[in-house]
Amino acid sequence: MKSLPMGGVDAARLVLECVEGLGDRVEGLGRVELMELVRRVIRAGIAALEQQEQTVPFGQAAWESVAARAGRRPTTMRDLRYYVRKMLRVEGVAQLPLRAMTVGQCRDLLHAAFGHSAHSYRKGRAILHSIFAYGMRREWCDANPVARIETPAVQERTIEPLSQEAVARLNETAQGRRFRDMRFSLSLLLYSGVRPAEVERLNAEDVCWEERQVIIRPQKSKTGGGRVVPLRLLPGLRRQDCHVPRNWQNRWLALRRAAGFTHWVPDVCRHTFASYHAAHFRNLPELQLEMGHRDLSLLRSRYMMPTSRRAAARFWRMLR
Repeated sequence: MKSLPMGGVDAARLVLECVEGLGDRVEGLGRVELMELVRRVIRAGIAALEQQEQTVPFGQAAWESVAARAGRRPTTMRDLRYYVRKMLRVEGVAQLPLRAMTVGQCRDLLHAAFGHSAHSYRKGRAILHSIFAYGMRREWCDANPVARIETPAVQERTIEPLSQEAVARLNETAQGRRFRDMRFSLSLLLYSGVRPAEVERLNAEDVCWEERQVIIRPQKSKTGGGRVVPLRLLPGLRRQDCHVPRNWQNRWLALRRAAGFTHWVPDVCRHTFASYHAAHFRNLPELQLEMGHRDLSLLRSRYMMPTSRRAAARFWRMLR
């Protein structure tokens, strides 16, 4: 037996503290039963200590969780790395043992890194939650403290659909020789409700000309769910015109500026499509499928602005 820097008196004191800590559990026990209970406490304590030591610093867990998602889209990976860097800039956080982090420490981390923006806070919370979920799979921690942190309510802001005059300016600008390569993209944005990032990711095989459909594949959609939308084209577009130009973001910005837009609301084309579709066709289940929503609640709360049927009819007549 190894010699220990502890005498018999010290050992007796520890056993006495253990017995006192057990309280009512030791009442009525004989000597043998009491010794067996103390042994069980010691073995449980050793196992708990070993488990506590089986962890990694938060910084290591964060980066390994990012590496585990290396197959995601480049934009997703860029966002993950950005948010992790923001967290690790908070003083002292990177060195904290993952298993020992508390709800309060996680809440303080989120406020320090993302407290300036409700949107950033929500996204930061989701990524922090995923780091602990990954840590649980690796057995670096036993619980996810982020699950007990409230998510700020989303404050939906009203987005007015584009006016008839604004839509006409976009269409007329795309008619010119300079922007003919953007007419297909404009058709998808305004008349199919496709998100700008989804338009940018489309390939030739995603366009089904014979069936007049566009396939938004799961890996190219915002939410990870695929959908099929009708291919509604502005007049004069042919099959060979159905492609997305290179450097699409710059081309889309140039088209808007040429049409006289100095300020642009993100996703306004999608909101325009939804509002005029609802007012004209009066078919919410069909619109829900085209938008790729799970139910009608988001359509009603965010996308559908009161629009006259006459204005909606003028909007859809532009396709003729």
